[in-house]
Amino acid sequence: MNQSNSHSHGDFISKKRTEILYGSNNAVSRGVSFMENVKLKMDIIFDYKAPSIVIDIPEYKNGYKDILSKGAKIRCITEITKDNIQYCKKLMDIVTELRHMDGMKGGIAINENEYMATTVLQESQPLTEVIYSNVKEVVDQGQYIFDTFWRNATPSKKKIKDIEEGLESAKTNVLENQDEIRKAVTDLALKSNYICICTTIGGIKLIYDNFFDAYKEVLKKYRNGEHKGIRLVTSINHSKDIELVKLFSKLGIKIRHVKNIPFHSFALSDKMLNSTLEMMKEGGMITNLLNSNDILYLGHYDTIFRELWKSGIDAKDRIKDIEEGNFINVDIIPNPEESLKFVTQIAKSASREILILFSSTNGYLRTEKSGGLVSLNQIAFGGIKVKVLTPLDPTKEDKINQIKSKYNHIESRNLQANMQIGIGIIIVDKEKSLIFEIKDDAKDNFIESLGLAIYIEGKSTALSYATVFDSLWKQAEMVQQLQIHDLMQREFVNIAAHELRTPIQPILGLAEIVKNKTKDREQKELLSIVISNANRLKKLSEDVLDVTKIESNTLDLNKERFSLKDMVADIVNIYREGLDQKNIEIKHFISDEDCLYADKNRISQVVSNLISNSIKFIVDKRDGIISITAEKKEIKSDIGNDDNKFIVISVKDNGTGIDENIMPNLFSKFQTKSFHGMGLGLYICKSIIKSHGGTIWAKNNEDGSGATFSFSLPIIINNCC
Repeated sequence: MNQSNSHSHGDFISKKRTEILYGSNNAVSRGVSFMENVKLKMDIIFDYKAPSIVIDIPEYKNGYKDILSKGAKIRCITEITKDNIQYCKKLMDIVTELRHMDGMKGGIAINENEYMATTVLQESQPLTEVIYSNVKEVVDQGQYIFDTFWRNATPSKKKIKDIEEGLESAKTNVLENQDEIRKAVTDLALKSNYICICTTIGGIKLIYDNFFDAYKEVLKKYRNGEHKGIRLVTSINHSKDIELVKLFSKLGIKIRHVKNIPFHSFALSDKMLNSTLEMMKEGGMITNLLNSNDILYLGHYDTIFRELWKSGIDAKDRIKDIEEGNFINVDIIPNPEESLKFVTQIAKSASREILILFSSTNGYLRTEKSGGLVSLNQIAFGGIKVKVLTPLDPTKEDKINQIKSKYNHIESRNLQANMQIGIGIIIVDKEKSLIFEIKDDAKDNFIESLGLAIYIEGKSTALSYATVFDSLWKQAEMVQQLQIHDLMQREFVNIAAHELRTPIQPILGLAEIVKNKTKDREQKELLSIVISNANRLKKLSEDVLDVTKIESNTLDLNKERFSLKDMVADIVNIYREGLDQKNIEIKHFISDEDCLYADKNRISQVVSNLISNSIKFIVDKRDGIISITAEKKEIKSDIGNDDNKFIVISVKDNGTGIDENIMPNLFSKFQTKSFHGMGLGLYICKSIIKSHGGTIWAKNNEDGSGATFSFSLPIIINNCC
């Protein structure tokens, strides 16, 4: 940015520039020339001191009048207070329209081609410092800021009237009393001129069960032209959600679907905001409610709603996709008790078939012990096809055969016991899938044995899993009939297990092909959603399988000698391609002599994970820096390394840092406050480093900006590349 005291009028108009001008003479001179350049309009925002400056400084006052005399328009936003109300009334005579907004600081002004801003305003005194630019991007940004404020500002006449009549100021309260909550919800509806709602399906059910009469009254006014109507955004993710959404749509409520609804629900009118402090589930009554008429709250939530509404898709289109199965919906269920409830629900929803792949013989035995096979046999007796695949432990074969004979309506086949699945899968009607992480297969109790579960509603994914299941089913039949050699059986099962890890790959590939071929923008957006969810599912599945290997002590290492510098450079190059738009720079400072004897792929996985974490927690609006360093140190080893010589690799960023509440359990499973991922990455990193005889740790940076993650690896003698 150039700093200047003066420039000729023609010079700064003809050249694109951004500059700071100091001193009242320079600032006023530039302000006057800025007003002289106005042809059609000038938009200006300034704080409560500015009206006195415009009225009392002749250069500014005359400049405003000249703009209006040319037929141009002046829109102005300021903070109208008891102290400046007389100035504001005079200002209304020399601007086209004046609006009020609380908390304005400094000032900005925009005409067709120029932008000016200041942070220093003194009552009835000329400006002493201004920023000037005629760069189009800067002017466009200033115009966007003004238009955003303008939409949320209050007409000056209303604000002046409120001040002169001594009307009640803005109030914000947290309501806990049920009667007060009900009154606030009802008042928002009945006293509104329009209503915007953001809530879950549970919130819609709450409205239906408790406040539907008030909303029907609003819709009656809407039909009579006395109300602007109701708009609602929600997440429609299951077929069970459809009936209630259709009912609300039929009554005249405009509804759109968004993928990720905010944690809290809110309702907004032109006069009031109600926001829950909890996630609305199953239509339960609100226990805490934020109620406010503060214009700042109203403006903030109005902006949130506008963005959600703009990104949403029409509820009718979403319902059609669900009914036709043309979508993917993924839910992560970390609680085993909730997982078991899910199993019961989706099994009862089956209309054609249920396919089950147990993780092991113990998984089958746990199901029998819990009464699950009895329920499945009853479902099969009712005409639903139930097929079960179980890896068979030869030592328990007789027991398994005895159990199977009791449930003759269930079709069962066996797989080899050495098939390391590590997960259980249920597929219902080739439309829904439930994948279980088996945390401890030795446990007899289901709750103790299970980890997280992934529920996927979508035909494409379910068909992929069903295809693998059918392949295993046919192969199991061939094994039973032809008595294939044990080695061939093991090879087949291992291949099938590998296929289980990547059933999403064909979905990704085909979706990318279709996206590249289609020219329809809406279809491209829908396919982008499919691809995004598929990539997320793929990453989740890989993490789950890694965690399963770690907890079953089957994480194998393939050690080799390699250059640390080359490995890090390769990783950085991969990330660098996608970081230009995020304004993030990655630097690495590693010597050519730094070599390792380790599993290169696994160490690369650790470094990639740490870089990815840094990227997530670097704020988009600032310059991000990630630096990677390596240093040789002597550290006391837990494994008794004679030389105690380690190489310490660190990844440092200037992001938001580590939340103090998470820090004590940072490297445990499910420890995250990000909306991306499940908190498995650092747990996997710790296990990989530990298996190499090293340690991993993290700390927030001393300067208060960002965090540093470090891990150590032992240096092996003659560890040359």
